[in-house]
Amino acid sequence: MKTIKLLPLLFLFAVASCSSVRVASDFDKNVDFTKYKSFAFFKSGVDKVEISDLDKRRILNAIDAELTAKGFTKSESPDLLVNIFTKSREQVDINQFNAGWGYGWGWGWSPWMWGGRSTTVSTSTEGTLYIDLIDARKKELIWQGEGVGVLTQNMNKKDERIQEFVKKILAKYPPEKK
Repeated sequence: MKTIKLLPLLFLFAVASCSSVRVASDFDKNVDFTKYKSFAFFKSGVDKVEISDLDKRRILNAIDAELTAKGFTKSESPDLLVNIFTKSREQVDINQFNAGWGYGWGWGWSPWMWGGRSTTVSTSTEGTLYIDLIDARKKELIWQGEGVGVLTQNMNKKDERIQEFVKKILAKYPPEKK
């Protein structure tokens, strides 16, 4: 009976985990991040990113909005250069379970008895977005944020999903020194 009570909770957790973005960041511990006030995109780096121009523009607009909300200004002579990098991989999930009541005990265990085995296959694309912040004067990487999550194919949700990635990644900037 405990298993039956936990199934709705496990389903809810599985659905919630599909929409989340896992983030991490790394930074130069010797940098004073309070001195950075302006930014520009690192055009030659951004141009090399192999995604559609539409998605690239969505990402850059989301970064622009987040950095502006943090008090940064876009500048021709910036303190920070912003670069992005993306990668993706196809995920295939195969689940097998025994149908019927009992889930392995008594009836329903064998395909020749009531129940049998059921297999489901699902695919999704997991994407990774890296946001690099480079000291414009020194041309050195000072901060990198990474977000990993399932990408959407729903055109109506792309802007929202990209904004979620960028917002969660840049929530780690500026880093907290301990």
